[in-house]
Amino acid sequence: MAEEQKEKWQGWLALSTAIVAVLAALTTLYMGKYSSRAIMAQGQESDQWAYYQAKSIKQHNFEMNKKALELQYHAQRGLPPEVAADYEKTLAKYGEEIKRYDNDKKEIKDKAEGIAKTKLKAQEMGGNFAYALIFLQIAIMLSSLASLTKRHYLWYIALVCNLGWLFFFLDAWMLFY
Repeated sequence: MAEEQKEKWQGWLALSTAIVAVLAALTTLYMGKYSSRAIMAQGQESDQWAYYQAKSIKQHNFEMNKKALELQYHAQRGLPPEVAADYEKTLAKYGEEIKRYDNDKKEIKDKAEGIAKTKLKAQEMGGNFAYALIFLQIAIMLSSLASLTKRHYLWYIALVCNLGWLFFFLDAWMLFY
């Protein structure tokens, strides 16, 4: 009878360890998925800010050229009407380009900030999956020790470690705090 109890206990130990190993594999999968998303989002965010900077430089060039043209236009007196009209037409085009760059930059900035939020969420999720995985690894280690030493209390501690996994796994999805 005692031998049957021992085998029954070891059967439950083996089953629970196998389940924990499967959960560890799934948690590792999610950890990698969200860590990769965070890395990809970082690259996309950097691209957007570089694009924003390029638009800023182009806008600045138009602003400087417009100012130089305005000074040149005002410094010359008595221009023929068609030349004055060309100056004013060109100045108006420069003004439109400056406004267009302002609008472009706003759109780019909004997109970059959206990507940054996505990146931060992915980082938090990946981190929480990593914490969850640690608890599963501890549980597997304690279950192994319980099997080797035949100490039931180590297995019970391993089962309690799964609560740590559950908390961080759910926190990764719901971001409690």
